Amino acid sequence: MTVKFRSAVRADAREIARLFQISSEGASDYIWSQLAEPGQDLLDVGAIRYARDDVDFSYQNCLIAEADGQVIGMMHSYVMRHDPEAVPTTDPVLAPYADMEVPDTLYISSLALHEDWRNRGLGVQFLAHAQQRANRLGLKGLSLIDYAANTGARRFYERHGFGVIKTCQVTPHPMIRVTGDAHLMHRP
Repeated sequence: MTVKFRSAVRADAREIARLFQISSEGASDYIWSQLAEPGQDLLDVGAIRYARDDVDFSYQNCLIAEADGQVIGMMHSYVMRHDPEAVPTTDPVLAPYADMEVPDTLYISSLALHEDWRNRGLGVQFLAHAQQRANRLGLKGLSLIDYAANTGARRFYERHGFGVIKTCQVTPHPMIRVTGDAHLMHRP
């Protein structure tokens, strides 16, 4: 079956949110729970979040992989810029990530594939698209945060030129499905 890569459209927002749930190990659900109205479904919150325009967490920053008209995966990335006026987060779960940034890189916040589509070379193709975008924008490479507990992802990124440049401790929370370290990885 042929896989096609395309820019996301607003109608993809719910599937983007679903794929974020796969890749974020519960972090997306935690963030969405902080934004949700009482009784609101977290996937609905995520879909609303990714249906927005002109913000970092938007469908506009997603590349979709589809096969036979079905979304099978996505990569969300945006330009990481240093903002000296940014107010540091005081949220105890998110605060450890506050300085886990490489300015002037294309930050890959999510790369996710539905299970049946893993280990078929699609991750490499997503990275190639990301590198092309970073080059086009004149950025200093790619960056991402990976959990030490996800050894398969870590090996994948290391095989493709990423190295760990900083580490922080994951703050335990019932919604977060991993413990241990999170690694800031960079590929120049």
